[in-house]
Amino acid sequence: MSGRARDLERLRRALDAAATALRRHMGGKVAYTIKEGHGPVTAADRELDDLLRTMLPEPGEGWLSEETIDDPARLSCRRVWIVDPIDGTKSFVAGRPEYAISIALVEDGEPVLGGVCNPAAGVTVTGGREVGLHVEGLPQLPFVSPPSSLRVLASRSELRAGAWSEWTQRDDIEVLSISSVAYKLALVAAGAADATWTVWNKSEWDVAAGAALVRAAGGEVWAPGHASVAMNRRKPRFLAFAAAQAGALARARSLFDG
Repeated sequence: MSGRARDLERLRRALDAAATALRRHMGGKVAYTIKEGHGPVTAADRELDDLLRTMLPEPGEGWLSEETIDDPARLSCRRVWIVDPIDGTKSFVAGRPEYAISIALVEDGEPVLGGVCNPAAGVTVTGGREVGLHVEGLPQLPFVSPPSSLRVLASRSELRAGAWSEWTQRDDIEVLSISSVAYKLALVAAGAADATWTVWNKSEWDVAAGAALVRAAGGEVWAPGHASVAMNRRKPRFLAFAAAQAGALARARSLFDG
C-alpha cells in the first residue's frame, strides 16, 4: 500500500468513527451554546473534535480545526490535518440534513486528500488526485432545469440576504441552497451539481476537504480573479471562492469572476 493510500485509509477510519459518534446525537432536540462572534456549538462538535484530534495527527503533523484553539506550530508543519467536526452546525441544530463532517490532509499548502460525510443524507465522498474519488450513497438533488442550464449550489444565508440576486435572476442557471460548504463541494465532486461559490468569508476548515475532492474529480477550486486557493496560512480565511466540475469551468468562471 502506498503512502497516500495509507493516509486515505487513516482518513476513512477517522471519518467512519466520527460519523458513528455523530449519529448518537441525531434525531432529537440538540442543545447548544453560542460561541462569541460565531454560531452555535454543540456537545457533538466538541466530541467529534476530540475524537478526530486523537485519531488523525501523527508526530510532526499539524492540526487546524474550527473547535480547537489555533496552534501556530502548524505553520511549520509540512503536513496538516484541517477539520470541521460539523460543518453546518445551524442545520444540525435545526434538524435539517445539510451538515457534514469534513476532514482534509494538506501538504505544503495543497489539499491532497479529503473526506466529507453527511450521515443524515447517507452520503460520504472521499479521495484525492493520487487515489481517485469514491462516492458512497446517492448524492441526488432536486434540480428541474433543462440540461443546458448550469446547476449551482449556494449558501442558504447568502441567498436569504440577497447576495445572489444577479445570478438567481438569470434563466441559464438553476440555484439550489445547501447550508454546509463542505457538503456543497462534495456534491460538486460527485457530479450532483456543476458548481458552487460563495461571496462571503469562509475558513479553511470549510473548504479544504471539499477542494481535495473537487480536484480529485478533475474540477478546480479558485479564489476571485482565478487566484489559487492555498491552505495552512497564518490567517486561515478566504474572502470568497468558487469550485466547478471540469466541464463547467468556463461558464462558472465567467459568472463568478465577471
